Amino acid sequence: MKALVAVSSRHGGTQGIGERIAGVLRTVGVDAEVRAPDEVAELEPYDAVIVGSAVYLGRWLPEARQFVERHAHGLRVRRTWLFSSGPLGDPVVPAGEPPEVETLATLIGARGRRVFAGSLAREALHLGERAMVRMSHAPYGDFRDWAGIGDWARQIAEELRTVPAAH
Repeated sequence: MKALVAVSSRHGGTQGIGERIAGVLRTVGVDAEVRAPDEVAELEPYDAVIVGSAVYLGRWLPEARQFVERHAHGLRVRRTWLFSSGPLGDPVVPAGEPPEVETLATLIGARGRRVFAGSLAREALHLGERAMVRMSHAPYGDFRDWAGIGDWARQIAEELRTVPAAH
């Protein structure tokens, strides 16, 4: 069983979530690799795909959206999940997922999707991003729920063990 975790991350927070998901999958014998969406030319080697994107200004990053659209047919015939990372704070703001994720999930027949809180480090941002953070009153910090991320990855692993591949 081979799984791709395709992650579009601007400053590494979402990449960390993808790494955690792949790590959990590996503990149960899934050969999982994490790659940037624009590094993936074809899906043929993979039985399952998890696509994740950071959310900026309420949208997935273009590389993640384009990956799903470009590989829609291949994703439809594989077990595929989507995740978003971006809400900040406790409770997280904004709540919910970007509206486009429902459209992408429907396009590919995603088995599930999740929104995870993200992280925001001041030192990782350029001047323009800091100004946007100031204007939106977004809090700095790491709000990722590692236990929740691990639980979701274990649910995926269980489904990969019990449901036969479609292709």
